[in-house]
Amino acid sequence: MWNAEQGRPSETTDYKAEAPGATMELAAGCKDTVCIDTQSERFDARYLGSLSQLPQETEKNYFCLEDEEEGENEEGDPSVFPFSPAFASGTAGTSSSVLNVNVGGRTYRLTYQAVAIYPTTRLGRLATSTDRWHQLGLCDDYAAQGDEYFFDRDPAVFQLVYNFYASGVLRVQDELCPRSFLEELSYWGVRLKYTPRCCRICFEERCDELNEQLKVQEELRAQAAVQESEHLFHHMRYAVQRWRLWNLMEKPFSSTMAKVMGVASSLFVLISVVALALNTVEEMQHKDKGNREFRPILEHVETFCIAFFTLEYVLRLLSTPDLRRFASSALNAVDLIAVLPLYLQLLLECFVDEDLPHGQGSPHEHEIEKVGRVGKVGQVLRIMRLMRIFRILKLARHSTGMRAFGFTLRQCYQQVGCLFLFIALGIFAFSAMVYTVEHDVSSTNFTSIPHAWWWAAVSISTVGYGDMCPETHLGRIFAFLCIAFGIILNGMPISVLYNKFSDYYIKLKAYEYTAIRKDRGKVNFTRRAVKKISECCGNRPTQLPRHRYH
Repeated sequence: MWNAEQGRPSETTDYKAEAPGATMELAAGCKDTVCIDTQSERFDARYLGSLSQLPQETEKNYFCLEDEEEGENEEGDPSVFPFSPAFASGTAGTSSSVLNVNVGGRTYRLTYQAVAIYPTTRLGRLATSTDRWHQLGLCDDYAAQGDEYFFDRDPAVFQLVYNFYASGVLRVQDELCPRSFLEELSYWGVRLKYTPRCCRICFEERCDELNEQLKVQEELRAQAAVQESEHLFHHMRYAVQRWRLWNLMEKPFSSTMAKVMGVASSLFVLISVVALALNTVEEMQHKDKGNREFRPILEHVETFCIAFFTLEYVLRLLSTPDLRRFASSALNAVDLIAVLPLYLQLLLECFVDEDLPHGQGSPHEHEIEKVGRVGKVGQVLRIMRLMRIFRILKLARHSTGMRAFGFTLRQCYQQVGCLFLFIALGIFAFSAMVYTVEHDVSSTNFTSIPHAWWWAAVSISTVGYGDMCPETHLGRIFAFLCIAFGIILNGMPISVLYNKFSDYYIKLKAYEYTAIRKDRGKVNFTRRAVKKISECCGNRPTQLPRHRYH
């Protein structure tokens, strides 16, 4: 048994390894020094052999996460790697067969035999390399006095790597960051295939959770990049004016005027939506002189709101520092959809109101021509009017909950798509079942499978209008199964969607709170600074040097 110091009593703690005959010991009297000893007589002779395969093994790509599955097929059993005891003395430059490794201030001592079993790892390449310069290139530093290789890495993760060399099994600790753990494994060249199934399942779950959290952080970082974009104005024309206009439109808490602008935008959205709804009431419509069509009384109110939205969109477009990011923003797309239908409708109405050339045809023919034109573009006008309801989505700019809901749908599109797939399968299946047993009944509403789709959709959603219902006993059994299927199906994604929504909502509120405090802090700091300087100057009027973009 090899000890850290000659003549010191061998008071060690033994760790049994899975490799036949291999043992691992903690050097006596040294808490930060450990060693692996494979010089025992119980060490299996299968680990010994020729050195002919060493160059080929060391030239492999020792770690690649993307090729993990391919690497498992390429690599065989690491325990059959040929090794000779004389190799250590010939490659280490010393008669000792122990590899001294210092990782983050902790000293580890491993025998060359135990490390060379895994030649594709960093320490395995260090132990099997015959080139001294190549050995030095694998470490951060080297001390010739103690023949010690230094690595500036995390000792907590290397402790798991060290245990892996002893037992051949890579354990994963829950308290370690998955990203940091993978980076350390990539550095040491240890593959995840050596991890037990139980540890690997937990580790993959933590990686998935971390990836979801990173997506949320990326979303928040993108919003922060839009808010904190002062440097983009440096080389722009009218930089000061555009920066102030940008703060006015995008940062409601940056100034009193910005607060007024944010409140006014929300009020105009609500007023326009109410006016849009009241314009459809018959009592709120009147006939213009010489016009047979009813004109809404609140039409001018809605037009004024659209004019305000247009001005708001133009100001945002003029003040934006990045047109590409502005065009790709979902909120800006909503602003454009809110104002575009009115202008398209006006354009189409102008096209319809064009009369025939004077002197050609009678007034009756003119009216027929106009009706024909209305028939061609009437459907388009209805679609344009329908698109006006999307202006309510403008509230998402001022509503944290709506933005959190939109992000939840984007992140859970797979779960939502799977839900709609199951609903579609249920509708097709139960509508066919009910049609089969109900189509022979007199005065039945289930005249075809497509007619039964509506009944199946209403039943799966557990709404149940009652306009269509089966009359046979077997049809009612199918109806009960359809309703039960809908109850189970609708409850499945609720927990997933709610958890993601609440998590993102909390993070978004925390981010907004931090941004608000930051903006308010800048304003309050400026006021306090002006007050203090005025007091120091004997209450004389003092003007604080203004920031370039404030």
